[in-house]
Amino acid sequence: MNNFFAAFAQLMWGPWLLVLLLGTGFWLTIRLRGIQFRSLFYALRLTFSKERQGQGDISHFGSLMTALAATVGIGNIAGVSTAVALGGPGAIFWMWVTGLVGMATKYSEGFLAVKFRRVNDKGEISGGPMYYLEEGVKNKWLAMSFAVFGACAAFGIGNMVQANTTATALKETIGLNSVTIGMFLAILTGMVVIGGIKRISEVASYLVPFMVAIYFSGALIVIFKHLDQLGAGIKLVFEHAFSGTAATGGFVGASLANCIRYGVARGLFSNESGMGSAPIVAAAARTNHPSKQALVSMTGTFIDTLIVCSVTAMAISS
Repeated sequence: MNNFFAAFAQLMWGPWLLVLLLGTGFWLTIRLRGIQFRSLFYALRLTFSKERQGQGDISHFGSLMTALAATVGIGNIAGVSTAVALGGPGAIFWMWVTGLVGMATKYSEGFLAVKFRRVNDKGEISGGPMYYLEEGVKNKWLAMSFAVFGACAAFGIGNMVQANTTATALKETIGLNSVTIGMFLAILTGMVVIGGIKRISEVASYLVPFMVAIYFSGALIVIFKHLDQLGAGIKLVFEHAFSGTAATGGFVGASLANCIRYGVARGLFSNESGMGSAPIVAAAARTNHPSKQALVSMTGTFIDTLIVCSVTAMAISS
């Protein structure tokens, strides 16, 4: 089974997919005239502003925190660690590149989600790729395909990795039973999810800032304890970004292809730009123009990959 999935992953994450993913981000960056660079500070201000006009169930901040709840954590820890272990320290550079161009992708997703969202009979808002693929692209088959594959992906990237990592950590540190941990997590998750997008947003708005602050502080402590090695760690990232890493030290022998592959793959795993999950949440945001929520959605990739992942990478490299 492991050999099958390893071969399948090698096939899927071939050069064609890397070109498609990065190429789309670069193309959108050009078409949007580098909006992630021009409007970043304005987007960050919008995140904390209160939108009193327009339709929506949750605030800009609530939508961002809900999206970050699914990305900050496992992707920043396991994602960065495996990228360095399998692709060498140069993979971090390609994670940064993925994050930068991914901000344009995330902007586009958020814009389309709000533009093509719907209001049902109960007054609740629904949106996401399945809606703008059907109404914007006029392709119902693609919309249905996304809905099916998106639901399947939610089991893997959405909860299995998180639950397994939590259960493994608690079992190895304090000896708790994995089944007990799984049941406890399922009950807590159910209590939140049953309340709908509003309750999910409320819980995420309280927990995510606290979670980011705790993790960020811990990583900074590690960095400052080895501050004399920080410069060498950063130098290592750029030295191996275009050459890969020899099979020395603690790194697996990584070619340039692997360096790019794992950097891009783990970067996307971390911020989910282009995956289509964040637009579903973005569609529920209270806003009077699609571009406002699109800018807020874009900051999620900036916070997740270019800030939190970078701190993790520096802690590892140092």
